[in-house]
Amino acid sequence: MTQKVFGISGWKNSGKTGLAVRVVTELTARGYRVSTIKHAHHDFDIDKVGADSWRHRNAGAHEVTIVSGTRFAIMHELRGAPEPSFEDILARIAPCDLVLIEGYKYEPVPKIEARRRDAAKTEPLAPSDPHIIAIAADHSVTDTMLPVFDLDDTTSIADFIEKTVSLIRPAT
Repeated sequence: MTQKVFGISGWKNSGKTGLAVRVVTELTARGYRVSTIKHAHHDFDIDKVGADSWRHRNAGAHEVTIVSGTRFAIMHELRGAPEPSFEDILARIAPCDLVLIEGYKYEPVPKIEARRRDAAKTEPLAPSDPHIIAIAADHSVTDTMLPVFDLDDTTSIADFIEKTVSLIRPAT
């Protein structure tokens, strides 16, 4: 089964993460199984200095898996290898109803562009990205033929995503 994917793009501080969190909350409340992929443009860490997993990774482990009765996480150290492609990461995601991606501005998947007046940059992405099919903004946007949503109108945005990727609501 090919995963259904929808993206949220935008500049730093444009409201991407807040929108992603609200959309995941809304779609999971509708009964969908949603997974997310977040692209970071900087070094990041998910374990703390001194923790056992950090010690394993720091010792040179290629992958460190932490497992408990409630969750598991696999950290994969690139150790100088190139960043994996979006397709490689998508292939590792367990089957679900929707994979919501945040970031990955240049992937050829349907996306909504988040815009906020106080974003790091305000240059619109939509005119140069044919995969942006809607805009969610905290201000009036009139220079586009794309659907425009209020950045906080989570229900309408979730409806749009549901329709765009042809999600079928699970029976309740």
